[in-house]
Amino acid sequence: MALLERIEAGTDEAPRRPRESLVSYPPSSELAFPGCKPVRLPREELELHDGRLEFWDGATETAWVCEPNSPYHEKPGGALPSLVERIAQVRGSPITCYGSMDLMVRNEGGLAWRILQADQSVYLHPGRARLPGAVAMEVGEHDLPDLVLEVDHTTDVYRGKLRLYEAWGFPEVWVEVPNYRAASRPKRRRAGLTIHVLEGDVYRESPESRAFPGWSAEELHVAFNERVRSAPTCEVLERVGSALGAREGTGPDDDPMLRSLRGQSRMEGRTEGRAEGRMEGRTEGRTEGRTEGREEGRMEGRAEGRAGMVRAMLSSRGIGFSEDFPADVPGFAESPEVVIVAAAFTCDSERDFRARIRDH
Repeated sequence: MALLERIEAGTDEAPRRPRESLVSYPPSSELAFPGCKPVRLPREELELHDGRLEFWDGATETAWVCEPNSPYHEKPGGALPSLVERIAQVRGSPITCYGSMDLMVRNEGGLAWRILQADQSVYLHPGRARLPGAVAMEVGEHDLPDLVLEVDHTTDVYRGKLRLYEAWGFPEVWVEVPNYRAASRPKRRRAGLTIHVLEGDVYRESPESRAFPGWSAEELHVAFNERVRSAPTCEVLERVGSALGAREGTGPDDDPMLRSLRGQSRMEGRTEGRAEGRMEGRTEGRTEGRTEGREEGRMEGRAEGRAGMVRAMLSSRGIGFSEDFPADVPGFAESPEVVIVAAAFTCDSERDFRARIRDH
């Protein structure tokens, strides 16, 4: 069981499925791995095998391996960590991806018996999870990933791997079929992403993720197939991160990098505001003038602090901006700080930032 499910259930105990069912069901004779070929891989050579495999069966010591991976197969799995990292920053707590690690079931004697490799594995709460060991993620010993991603570029997970994920109790599986069509892909395999969530012991298709609330299958497919991350996708990441943060009582200020950037900008603003307030107060030479000067200085300091924060965040993301930005953005001074931070974190250009402040 994934940690998320145990948290929601109010227990820290991970239920264990009978080992007999894990090592023998579904029977290997009923599993198929289209697009892959079976090769002999003795148990003692497992650790020396440095290639990808779809499935390894200890009963026959056979591995099912696929053709060399193309960029179109690798792109979704490579994109997912950066997507969830943005979500993690908005939520204010880390999310960890483990790539295509071994997902292993051992037999009664402790020997590796069945192994799967997903294209990506994600843990939503790595600080509290029983994470994989040095060798593999072992079903029944470690927390299952909150979700795994499978990319069906030339393969078909439905006839083999998905049945095993279901039998082993993986809570959520995403199956992505890229827009680019490989020559070897069956015509019936249409581009798109399908989300499978476990209900009881059976998967059902869902229009949106349960692990990442509000992230729809359509939005995920768009994000995986974009050449460059778009403004709409950034808005989705902000929305999902905010939803997770609201559920857990965290936010951008809990992320170390964002907290540091905002803190530096506030300190600069306070220093400049105090200096300007003192100067204006002395110039006025009257009590009223000093009071107004200090207040105006504080206001200007806060505005400059916000501007410095935005410039620092955009600079850290490699986004350029004009000389007077963002002081010349209409509505900037009146916008709440949470709106400004979200716009600076998710925009892809100065123009996009201006539009986000304008449309708020």
